[in-house]
Amino acid sequence: MPLYQPVSFINGQWEGAISGATFDVINPATGDVIEKVADLSAAECVKAIDAAQEAFPKWAVLTAKERAVALRCWFNLIHEHAEELTHLITEEMGKPLTEARGEVVYGASFVDWFAEEGRRIYGDVIAPHMADKRILAIKQPVGVVAAITPWNFPLAMITRKVSPALASGCTVVIKPSEDTPLTALAVCELASRAGIPAGVINCVTGMDAPAIGRVLTSDTRVRKVTFTGSTQVGKILYRQSAESVKKISLELGGNAPFIVFDDADLDAAVDGAILCKFRNAGQTCVCANRILVQSGIHDQFVKAFTARVVTMKVADGKTKGSDIGPLINADGRAKVEEHVKDALSKGATAICGGHIHEAGPLFYTPTVLTGVNTEMRMASEETFGPVAPIYKFDHDEEAIALANDTRYGLAAYFFTEDLSRTFRVYEALDYGIIGINTGIISTEVAPFGGVKESGLGREGGPHGIEEFLETKYGCIGIKP
Repeated sequence: MPLYQPVSFINGQWEGAISGATFDVINPATGDVIEKVADLSAAECVKAIDAAQEAFPKWAVLTAKERAVALRCWFNLIHEHAEELTHLITEEMGKPLTEARGEVVYGASFVDWFAEEGRRIYGDVIAPHMADKRILAIKQPVGVVAAITPWNFPLAMITRKVSPALASGCTVVIKPSEDTPLTALAVCELASRAGIPAGVINCVTGMDAPAIGRVLTSDTRVRKVTFTGSTQVGKILYRQSAESVKKISLELGGNAPFIVFDDADLDAAVDGAILCKFRNAGQTCVCANRILVQSGIHDQFVKAFTARVVTMKVADGKTKGSDIGPLINADGRAKVEEHVKDALSKGATAICGGHIHEAGPLFYTPTVLTGVNTEMRMASEETFGPVAPIYKFDHDEEAIALANDTRYGLAAYFFTEDLSRTFRVYEALDYGIIGINTGIISTEVAPFGGVKESGLGREGGPHGIEEFLETKYGCIGIKP
């Protein structure tokens, strides 16, 4: 039995567009069409909301343990089909198989975590204000959830949103990226096999993302919207959701600084920067967008870092030993090219790279730029590609000011061996996630999310399930 059908998944059934319309899913490494997927209109998406609304009361009334059993079965099935999912992610998204394999494990970890976390949704008994009163506060699922997910982590961004929603008793309508719908559909198929009832998880495929987004945000039955993507789109969804005062979680753009102080362990800092910058070809919202290196260690760092970068293998993600896969599409490639061209025109130097790679039109050579300054576009915009701009600074205060000089506030990193500096910088950086002496910070057990224009709310950890709950206060009069 195939792991997915190339149509939408609504109320436990595979459904194509009424018009018969489809869109192509392209392998970015080869340019080949992988699949033609149903292109549903915005109006057809209402059927998914109908299904989620109808399924909600029956799912919400189950005990936390009953929901946990279903989620745990889903987790097991994801692991059983890990290799199929791995190859599917690489084929439609492009990341190397080793990274895709890691994403499957990471994505499954959220199902595992929230299967248990759903059993720890506790209320409160509050000391009353009067002798003849008793006060309770209970937590209940918010209702139907719209989950709008990106292409760069087509499995993990779904499980990170859907798992806490289901564990809390909510039902979900997923709108995956039109670039990577196949992984989403496969995940839904596995959820169905796990015994999660029809209508609890629905997945709508379609090219007209703005119109589908308007349907999901305007329908009053949708009580919560959770979105990962660009700040520009997040603001649109935020405005649209305000009309019906929905709960909303937004995980938006970043502009992550990666600070290396003079006293850092150089080898550890280089390792951390390589992992943080070049994972997924630099196409992550928490990858290092600006590498800030203190003057005393700057030249050593650039030399050691560049020596590692030039050895990276650029190839189709299915090729053994591939480190850097393709960019997702031509628009993504154009942005990288524009950022590098802008930096070079304003005085930066390309120590290596700086051009399209011979592997194909969507492959970009891993690039190291020095002499970067705040006048360049990449200082204020996400590059979202395998380009490492290196800035030089002299003092701690300068590094902190440079790091915080952005409207974004998702992730930041720094390397130091000084304990006092660790606390000073950790507290001073205006970001939701801080990596200290590490370039990898994502985990299911901790709260993931940003401040400023990087978003609202948290995903993962005990905080993640709170986003899908409402607190209901009860005041009970008793006879004295």
